[in-house]
Amino acid sequence: MQSKKTLQASLLAILIGTASGALMPAAAQAQNVIAQMQNALKRQSAEALAAAQRDFAQFATAQQQMRGSGAPVDFPLDITDLQDLKQAVVSYGFPVHTVDPNEMLAGRSSMQGMAKPTAQWRFVITLHDRPIGMATVERSNGRYETVEYGASVLSKDVDAMAGFHGNADKSNLRFVRVYQARSDFLEVMGQDGRARFAPLHSARESLMLKQRASKAGKPDDGLLDEADFIQPLRSAVKLNMAAPR
Repeated sequence: MQSKKTLQASLLAILIGTASGALMPAAAQAQNVIAQMQNALKRQSAEALAAAQRDFAQFATAQQQMRGSGAPVDFPLDITDLQDLKQAVVSYGFPVHTVDPNEMLAGRSSMQGMAKPTAQWRFVITLHDRPIGMATVERSNGRYETVEYGASVLSKDVDAMAGFHGNADKSNLRFVRVYQARSDFLEVMGQDGRARFAPLHSARESLMLKQRASKAGKPDDGLLDEADFIQPLRSAVKLNMAAPR
């Protein structure tokens, strides 16, 4: 007959084994869900990129046929001659993420947690590896289509930050646009899982981050912690939401 200690040890071993067996399927299921999400994002990325490349080829041909050579002053891309469009290419891009303004004002979560994908992607267009603008691609009725060209200043900013902070496939970066504050950020995920943010031109201007950094004696470039800009960001969101339309 087993002693009390032996029986307790046996029961404990059974419980541990049962718990481990119950946890294994859950862990495997979670990994499966993550893998499915990653595969879905890759498919969306491929579809959005293909649409951007298709539409840009049509755009370039149409512009050259209509306008010939030279670049009109109102042209959305930073080129000196329309013939440059023959060598320009749609390079890389990001899905556009945004945050719910009410969640931001309530302070319920971090920027990293609040940022959610929209129906848009932004792709950098380059000419001989020089950024000249961006294509905005939007999903509607199950199909991706380019809805806008422009943002030459933003393209240069994104390309510089992505080149400096991004990994090989730029999978550690997210493009975050806070519409109510007219501010764009590039979220950079560190190897430790910690998110920091590169404020892009619009954020630096609208939130006066350069002036704030100078006043605090900090550099006005590089990455910022959320605490470095969240209060002026919330103030800008609140102010613009209250402004008459």
